[in-house]
Amino acid sequence: MRLLSSILFAAMLASSAPATHVDGYRVVHAYPHDGQAFTQGLVFVDGHLYESTGRNGQSTLRMVNVQTGKVEQEIPVPQQYFAEGLTDWKNTLIQLTWQSHVAFVYDRFSFRQLGTMRYPWEGWGLTQDGRSLILSDGTATLHFLDPATMKERRHVLVRDQDRPVTELNELEYIHGQIYANVWHTDRIARISPATGKVLGWIDLAGLLPEGQKSSPEAVLNGIAWNAARGRLYVTGKLWPKLFEITVTPGKR
Repeated sequence: MRLLSSILFAAMLASSAPATHVDGYRVVHAYPHDGQAFTQGLVFVDGHLYESTGRNGQSTLRMVNVQTGKVEQEIPVPQQYFAEGLTDWKNTLIQLTWQSHVAFVYDRFSFRQLGTMRYPWEGWGLTQDGRSLILSDGTATLHFLDPATMKERRHVLVRDQDRPVTELNELEYIHGQIYANVWHTDRIARISPATGKVLGWIDLAGLLPEGQKSSPEAVLNGIAWNAARGRLYVTGKLWPKLFEITVTPGKR
């Protein structure tokens, strides 16, 4: 009887646990974006927006003018590779591939390929915290890697309450937190890099109207932070717009 009472009490505590906080958004500006770009990685560095686009035979690394959406610099990725996440590291750009276990390292200014590095997981999203690269592989795990070798230093399991959050995709490191798109959802998770705990969600439902989506795969995917001006940009695969947004406080 005492054991049963303990179980019931624990269940009551679990059911009364507060839901993870959910914030909304406000659109500050909508900019043109290449609606044919299968956006896999997005990063803003020193006044320039860099983008990795995917699909075999269509993958690219490009520099994009935020205001006009015009591609100002571009290099194709060999057609056997499906490009994925992208981040900056010092004066380089590092671009993942999906199932080839290869990362390309480019000079950030000329786009000249400087080398490659290997890793054992699928490559989905990539960001960095100033010490480590942070890689998502489509599971609930985030891998913290040595930027020079891609060797794993540690990893965390991402959980919302007690539930693993899988299909973590494009990543961005903002104010000590990891922002992560969750594939095929309209939500961005804000994650503690120390513990993997989901600290909150940003619900971007309705950001791009359904009528402007050209494909079921035209899903939210792309987060870039302009640290110098405090601006947050988001877009999606095959989206014709890039949005500058502010996060608005939620009700729970």
